[in-house]
Amino acid sequence: MSIYSVSKTLCFPSPADKHGQIMGKAAQVCRMFGLTADRLTKRNITHSCKLEINEGNIVYITGPSGAGKSVLLKELERSLPGSDRVNLDQIELPTDKILIDCIEGDFLTSLKTLSLTGLNDVFCILNRPANLSDGQKYRFRLAMALAAEKKFIFADEFCSNLDRITAAVISFNVQKFAKKTGIVFILASSHEDLLLDLQPDVLVVKELSGETQVIYKVERHYRGDG
Repeated sequence: MSIYSVSKTLCFPSPADKHGQIMGKAAQVCRMFGLTADRLTKRNITHSCKLEINEGNIVYITGPSGAGKSVLLKELERSLPGSDRVNLDQIELPTDKILIDCIEGDFLTSLKTLSLTGLNDVFCILNRPANLSDGQKYRFRLAMALAAEKKFIFADEFCSNLDRITAAVISFNVQKFAKKTGIVFILASSHEDLLLDLQPDVLVVKELSGETQVIYKVERHYRGDG
């Protein structure tokens, strides 16, 4: 078991000009809501959490848009060595290969990896990544991450651009893959419909206000940790 504690304070960007004056429409907005320049500059928001993570765990950060899910995910990513992690957003699409040639491993292993992410159509397997739809490109990046053999896989907006049936299937496969390989998945999304199939070991609930809630799964039950 490893314990990770992250914290990030974000300062509100002041609408004042270089002379410290709030002018134009920004000034009208401030008058409307009774805001002063000092009050705006003091509006800092701290996003923090402390997590216990084991091998093969699924960490799922959820909450409404704008709550700070991405902030926590990025801070967790920064706390780990670059050699141990991969982020789906940072995986570039090869331009000179077809899908199956992009996946490391022998023929059957490559096929299985693509199938785990729902890319099992022959015309898709023989296609080039640049020709895929946005949803297929996302699933291909996930397949690339699975084949990278890193200890941690990060994915913001996990399966957000997929239809919900496909997202459920991918979530189920990811959960099984994590338990089989010991790879840790740290995922963020506002979608709660994935919880049943994803079965996260660590559920991080990030609300727009208040403390972040961390919930751990223990033998099909959950214990809270504020």
